[in-house]
Amino acid sequence: MARTQKTLNMLSGSLWDKMIIFALPLAFTAVLQQLFNAADVAVLGRYVSNDAMSAVGNNVPIIGFIVSLCMGLALGANVIVARFLGMKDEESANRAVHTALATAILFGISMTILGEILTQPILKLMKVPASVIGHSEDYLRVYLLGMPFIAIYNFLGAVFRSQGDTQTPFWALVAASIFNIAGNLFFVLVFDWGASGVALATVLANLLAGFILVWRLTHLSGALHLDLKKIFQIDRSALSSIIRIGWPAGLQGSVFSLSNLVIQSAINSLGPEFMAGSVAAFTIEINVYCFINAFGLAATTFVSQNYGAGNLSRCRRATWVSMGLNFGATLLMTALVLIFGHQLLGFFTHSDTVIAIGMTRIYWVVFPEPLNVIMETLSDAMRGYGYSLPPAILTLVVICSVRIFWVYTVFASNPSFEVLMAVYSVSWGFTTIGLCWLYIRHQRKLNLRKARS
Repeated sequence: MARTQKTLNMLSGSLWDKMIIFALPLAFTAVLQQLFNAADVAVLGRYVSNDAMSAVGNNVPIIGFIVSLCMGLALGANVIVARFLGMKDEESANRAVHTALATAILFGISMTILGEILTQPILKLMKVPASVIGHSEDYLRVYLLGMPFIAIYNFLGAVFRSQGDTQTPFWALVAASIFNIAGNLFFVLVFDWGASGVALATVLANLLAGFILVWRLTHLSGALHLDLKKIFQIDRSALSSIIRIGWPAGLQGSVFSLSNLVIQSAINSLGPEFMAGSVAAFTIEINVYCFINAFGLAATTFVSQNYGAGNLSRCRRATWVSMGLNFGATLLMTALVLIFGHQLLGFFTHSDTVIAIGMTRIYWVVFPEPLNVIMETLSDAMRGYGYSLPPAILTLVVICSVRIFWVYTVFASNPSFEVLMAVYSVSWGFTTIGLCWLYIRHQRKLNLRKARS
């Protein structure tokens, strides 16, 4: 018997409570996704070696680049399905759901093939130390086999979010996270497979998460019902809209990963201990960004539905309510990370030197996170209007140029870890100024269009 899907009324009533209901499960879902990486780092750091742990950190920018493209395209699916739901067009929404799943499968397979071909050249380009490169290649090659499952989970998670259901993807990932942790320990302690073992556990965990969402959609009725016989009945109009809105968002996310490849290469030049300390800190600090991103996606979805319904004033209220809630959540998370950072780093390594390096990164990266709140909320809100390419281009130009310039000039003249970490706050600051200008410009255009109509 088909079930009806969970819904959240985004078109009327108060905003702040609905945004919290929407964003918190989404944030915790992202935290669980990061737990996959944290579990890999912790198991390798404690039961294999610091070099094996460093290998995971070395691959973060590479994996992040591919996953960011995936999540950007998934965001396009979120916006399109949400807009059709706001217009009460269930038939078009359903066609978009099937198109989203087909896109996920094709994207995932393509990225697996391309990634396997380019693994060795990329690792050589990054100048990975000899003691780490073997672990890095083993981990990355196995991890890339799971890209189709990662894509399916992210695209279908976006479909659920389009109607306000962030709980189903969350519980799917809870099950996958438990499986991943158990799998890490099993493959490392029982089979002694090291980096390959923890990567294989992650692949199987992502398979489980994707399967749960597919199964859930096949048992729903209404606009989000999934008929497996129609998987590759692609709606060209929906596909075009998903790509038009999604690829700039993916480009914006991948910009951070591309620029982080430059930063990671600079970290590699400082030696394995700095690589280990950096990855341990990253697995902690990224959880702050999970909350920033969740409330940003709330802005995207609420703006998208209300824009589809023609309610511009509520779109704007949703943007500012999202930003206010985002600041509150970020300040709380920042305080927790700063207070408990030293103890948290101890889960990943016994080395006092590595822990000290990790704390240095936390101080330099976590303190400026409020700048990220403004960046994320404004760019995500603009995507909700379908205005996706300009924010992506601005972020691409500013983030990349500032970070590359910093690494090859400021850091090159003073190659210390502290100087390198300062690049994050500097690049965020310039990007925030640019996005504020772009958002104001876009709102003025909307006002003029409304006045003419």
